[in-house]
Amino acid sequence: MIRKHIPNALTCCNLMCGCMATGAAFYGNYRWVLLMIVVGAVFDFFDGTVARLLNVSSPIGKELDSLADVVTFGVAPSAILFYLFHEVHYPELLLPLRKFIPYTAFLLAAFSALRLAKFNLDSRQTTSFIGLPTPANALFWASLVIGRHAFLTSLRFNAVFLFLFMLLSCMLLVAEIPLFSLKFKSFSWEASRVQYVFLFGCLLCLPLGLAGIATMIVWYVLLSLVMNFTNRHGL
Repeated sequence: MIRKHIPNALTCCNLMCGCMATGAAFYGNYRWVLLMIVVGAVFDFFDGTVARLLNVSSPIGKELDSLADVVTFGVAPSAILFYLFHEVHYPELLLPLRKFIPYTAFLLAAFSALRLAKFNLDSRQTTSFIGLPTPANALFWASLVIGRHAFLTSLRFNAVFLFLFMLLSCMLLVAEIPLFSLKFKSFSWEASRVQYVFLFGCLLCLPLGLAGIATMIVWYVLLSLVMNFTNRHGL
C-alpha cells in the first residue's frame, strides 16, 4: 500500500532539507540554511501527524525520523558554527589553533544526537520537554547568525565567546531542565498564564527581525527556569 510509505517519504524530505542546509552552511549561505531548517521542521511535524492519522506508524519510521532530525537539527547548525568559526575574530593567543578550533563545532551535532536519543526513551516528555528541543536549538543558531552577523564577526566578539556559547547550547540540549508546553490547555488566564506571558514576550521580539527568533528561544528557556523556581518554592 502506498499510504504506509507517505510518512517515511515526508521524513526523507526532512532529511534532504537537512543535507541541503548543511551544504549551504559550508558556503556561508546562512539564509538558505535557515529556510531549509524551517522547511525541515515542517516535514518533521507532519510525518508523525500523518503516520498517526493513517495508522501506519512503524519502528523503521521512528529510526528514520531520528536520523533525519540529527542531520537537520544537529549537523546543519554544527556546520553553521564551523563556518562562523572561520569568520570570527581570534585573540592572538589562539591564532596558532585557528585551523583546528572550527572542528569543535561538531560537538553540537553529538549533543543533538544524545538529546534525540534521550527523547525517544524518556516517557516524561510526552506533553512537555526536558532540555532544549533540537529544532529550537537549530533555529536559534541560524536566526542569530543572520540577525547579528555583523556583531559576531566584529572585534567586540571573538572565538572564545563563540566556543563558550556553543558549550552552553550543548548543555541546554541534555540538561534536566523542564520546559513548559506551548500548547494551551484552555484559553483562561489561570490555566494558560505562562503561555500568554510567553506570547506577549514574543511580540516584543518581533521588531528585532530574524534575531528576534533567537531572542524568543532565549525567552522560552528563561521563562521556563523562572516557572520551575516558583513552582519549586511554592511562589
